[in-house]
Amino acid sequence: MSIYNLFSKRQKRLRGEISDVYQYNSIPQTLKVQIVQIISGAIGSPSPANRYMNYKSKPDEIFEFIHKTLCREYGVFSLIKNANTDYEAVYDYFLQQSDVDKCLDIIELSFKVVAGYVKENPYEFREITSQSPDDAIDELNERFKESGVGFQFESNEIIRIDSQIIHSEVVKPTLKLLGSTPYLTGSNNEFLSAHEHYRHKRYKECLNDCLKSFESLMKAIHDENGWTYSKNDTASKLINSCLSHELIPSYLQSQFTSLKTMLETGIPTIRNKNSGHGQGSEITNVDEGLASYMLHLTATNLLYLAQCAQKIK
Repeated sequence: MSIYNLFSKRQKRLRGEISDVYQYNSIPQTLKVQIVQIISGAIGSPSPANRYMNYKSKPDEIFEFIHKTLCREYGVFSLIKNANTDYEAVYDYFLQQSDVDKCLDIIELSFKVVAGYVKENPYEFREITSQSPDDAIDELNERFKESGVGFQFESNEIIRIDSQIIHSEVVKPTLKLLGSTPYLTGSNNEFLSAHEHYRHKRYKECLNDCLKSFESLMKAIHDENGWTYSKNDTASKLINSCLSHELIPSYLQSQFTSLKTMLETGIPTIRNKNSGHGQGSEITNVDEGLASYMLHLTATNLLYLAQCAQKIK
């Protein structure tokens, strides 16, 4: 379904009332309502509540799965007492919920179903949906941006974003390239894990997974090309090996004399100085800004090295 550029939206932009700065502490009620409408459009409407009706439609089965999954994870029997349907239990709970993480749980699980089961079984939903899975995901991400809420659904997960330009130009292409390259699955999973830690403010763990993703990518490139290395090689050794095998063409290495230094003193050094070793008697705090910088630096390096690996095939 198209997003309409209504008169009121245009006037808000002209008056400067639409901010480009993202917030992460609340999900506006209007956005929640829009998200429920998108989910209903992509999965289909539930059957009318009827305790005597044994038949369950395909949407009913999906909403039952979502409800039971959330109940088991939260350790409850129902999200809302005396709800007439699973759909009502899940999305009334969602509309009333103030905990952002729980709201994101419901959004992510619902759209995992849309991106997975619904997309993989189009014939079962052709007559009962008004929106394709891809269109639903695109609208969700656009609604997040429109509301100034700094999250996106990418690679089957909700991730936090800080800059739309960096996200669209660096992070999103990185996830797309890693996710579509089978031998880079490990690196992709670790990079997504870094984003998950970042969203939950586990910044030390975020730094650790950034380095793991960077090292995994280089090891995967070595495996794919039959280059020898030790499983215990540090990032510095792996970088040297990549350069010696001309993963980055020699003529570029000579032009960018600081490339090796940049790679060696970027991701590995930030991680080692802030979270990689025992912190001793003083507690080492990793702030949000450093973790954000690390995520974007990692994305830039992963994207560049993965693109270089494609060219040597």
